[in-house]
Amino acid sequence: MFSVTQFSHFRLGGFSDIRFLKHVFFLVVMLIYMLILCANLLLIAVICRNRCLHEPMYMFPCSLFVNELFGSTAFYPLLLDQILSDTHTVSVPLCFLQIFCLYSYVRVEFLTLTAISYDRYLAICYPLQYNSHMTFKRVSMLIAVVWIAAFLNVAFMLSLSSTLQLCGNIINNIYCNNYSIVKLACSDTRVNNIFGICSLVLGNIVSMILIFYTYMRILRVCFSGSKQTRQKAVSTCTPHLVSLFNFSFGICFEVIQSRLEMSHLPPLVPIFLSLYLIICQPLLNPVMYGLKMSKIFDMCKRLFCSKILLIQLR
Repeated sequence: MFSVTQFSHFRLGGFSDIRFLKHVFFLVVMLIYMLILCANLLLIAVICRNRCLHEPMYMFPCSLFVNELFGSTAFYPLLLDQILSDTHTVSVPLCFLQIFCLYSYVRVEFLTLTAISYDRYLAICYPLQYNSHMTFKRVSMLIAVVWIAAFLNVAFMLSLSSTLQLCGNIINNIYCNNYSIVKLACSDTRVNNIFGICSLVLGNIVSMILIFYTYMRILRVCFSGSKQTRQKAVSTCTPHLVSLFNFSFGICFEVIQSRLEMSHLPPLVPIFLSLYLIICQPLLNPVMYGLKMSKIFDMCKRLFCSKILLIQLR
């Protein structure tokens, strides 16, 4: 049982200034959610349906698309409900469930992007050994490890947060997040802080070092290789780099929004910073991988052409 159950609910304080625009916000957010669902479901269906796309360079993006659906579904339905609500309250178990899903989404995203950088490194630096290293079984196991590691990490973090004694129940955000709950604690939070630092060092920093190393090696091969090698590197790495930089910006915006005092800024600024990660990343990934990876793009065109032909025949 949660120790935080001295409160039956949390109140989300980030909605106080949007009451006059709530119907506009509702329609915009609903449209964004529908676009995310359609784009990611389409690419998942294309990759799963075509056996020629059951390769590492397409399986990793497919894991990203599944993760975008996972994170978006944990976020948008509750956000839509809160936009139309007058009280902006969420029950304690539902709040912790949202935290689990959103933090898992972020960790899976970052670990998958790290795995993609390793995959691109092998494909460009060791093309002859690539197929023997990145087999279907190994890629499947790596994707499974990414998801399991993310779930276990977040589950342990929430087990620490759920035992805290809280002095209040107002979260100054438009969704539940662990940092806001820890700030409400009256009890000692040293264990939470130590675990957070260890998780940051072992997870994010190690991943960034690995990504930096793989791209340094890729750049070395590009500069010393032929024009064809450079073109291959650019075409295969561009979607990953754009996705990685966009994700990094989203994390930075989230840290700025949650850690810094922003009461002097217009109310829409912190809301935009809060939403950037969960809007731009799920929309950008399908566009980048769908347009830049020729096989996926061709399969999407064939699917649409076949649907149009069937409609005309009817």
